[in-house]
This record gives sequence, C-alpha cells and structure tokens, in this order.
Amino acid sequence: MHDILSADQRTALTESVRKSYMEIFPTATIESKLDVLEPGAYVAVTCSPTKGIGETLAMSQRIARRGFRVVPHVAARMVRDKQHLREIVKRLDDTPIVSLFVPGGDAENPAGNYSSALDMLRDIADIGHRFKEIGIAAHPEGHPFIDNNVLLEQLRQKQRYADYIVTQMCFDAGAISTWLDEVRQQGVNLPICLGIPGASDRSALIKTSMRIGVGDSLRYLKRQRKNAAHLLAAKEYRPDRLLFDLAPVIAKAENRILSHHIFCFNQVERAEQWRHDFVGENSA
Repeated sequence: MHDILSADQRTALTESVRKSYMEIFPTATIESKLDVLEPGAYVAVTCSPTKGIGETLAMSQRIARRGFRVVPHVAARMVRDKQHLREIVKRLDDTPIVSLFVPGGDAENPAGNYSSALDMLRDIADIGHRFKEIGIAAHPEGHPFIDNNVLLEQLRQKQRYADYIVTQMCFDAGAISTWLDEVRQQGVNLPICLGIPGASDRSALIKTSMRIGVGDSLRYLKRQRKNAAHLLAAKEYRPDRLLFDLAPVIAKAENRILSHHIFCFNQVERAEQWRHDFVGENSA
C-alpha cells in the first residue's frame, strides 16, 4: 500500500511519525521504561478517575526532572473548583513543565464545578499561567454522551484558549478525514496531533484497556466491530496500514497535522521500536 504514495505524501507521513510522542498512564513501573525514549522527548501523562490528579502531577514532576518534555493531562471533571485549579496551576508553575493538556475526562460524575473542558479553560485563562502550550481534545468518531453538534460548537469555543488539538484514538482513516474536512469548514484552525494506537501486543492491549478503563479503547472494541475483528485476529497490532491510509490527509498542508499522539498502553519499548523502524523503513 505504501508503494502508491507520492514522494510528498511519504515525506509528510514519515515526519509526522518522527515527531510523534507517547502517552503513558501512572503505574509503579512505568518510569523505569522511559529510558528507551530519546533525550528530551515529549511524554504525555494521563489523568484517570482511579489514580487521581495528584498521581498525574507527581509523576509529571519526576519525569520532567529527568529532562523529558512532559504534558500532564488535567481532566476538567476531576477538578473540584477554581481554588483547586489554582493549586494545580501553581504546582505546575513551579516545575519545568510548560505544556498542559485539558480534556473533559472520563469520570462519570464531575468532582465539582467543571462538567466540561471549556468551563475550566476559561478559568485557566482568568487565573493566568506560564504554559507555552495548552492542548484540547477532539473526537473524530463522536462521543457516546455528547451530540456531535455540541462537540463541534465546544471545539470552536475551546480553540480560543488553546494552541493545538489532540484527537482521541481512532483506527479509521476515513472517519478522521471526514471529521477534518468538517471542522476546518466550520472554522476550527488549530494544528492537530492525531491520536493513534501504538504497536502493541494484542492480548496486552485489550487486557490493559479493560483493566485501566481507557474509555476510547473500550468504545472502540464495542462499536467498531469490523476493525475489532482485525485486531483480535493478529498477535500484534501495528498501525502501519492506518498511517498509510492517512498519508494523503497528513500531506495536505491545510489540515495542519503536527504529529501523532501514540496510545502505547505503557508498552513504551515496543511502541518506540516500531516508531524508529517505521521512520527508517519509509525515509527517502
């Protein structure tokens, strides 16, 4: 499939994978696995209802001291109120961390005043901060609890407080392309990091997804039956086919695709080895 790509498409695809970064979730052993990453690599640290924001912040601080460019996730539905938000911002202001990702979060019930990322983004702007970049989430395949029109309107409003978008994990290049066309036509102009699954052991990917409750993985397995069957049939999932399908989308300058946000399910070494191999195999 990659043989039919134009030179420009291949170059754009390879560069997008070269600049990709890993998302990890806090566990007792994950920090010891990060040595395989390049010095100064970006690392996103998730925020889950089971672990809490405190664990995300503490791990982010430790990793940042090791020289990684850390992007902590602060889920709006896990922040109690504006005072709690002030404490979080102050804590991060006292670290080398200069990038923040603000999703709504998977918590079923809000911990306090924030039911959406938009509400909290407004308060972050009001409080003031020294972050150089703030990222926001988008959903190419929709959200199980929010109407698509509402999602689009919220995305339009959120972009005034943000610097880039990260899409939720998606295995469908067609859905990503359709969504990109729609949001660009509706005036959403921020650059985008496409959320993709990393190279993962099939059984570990599914088991880990179920155990930690990664919302998008569960929704993927429930809703995308055809693609789920393909995943279940292989010992290892590799996103090569997805990326080759996305190459024309990535190569379109107006789409402003920055890189990929890799959901590695803490299989950092496997995902990083795949990333290096992919870049090497597809570089001119």
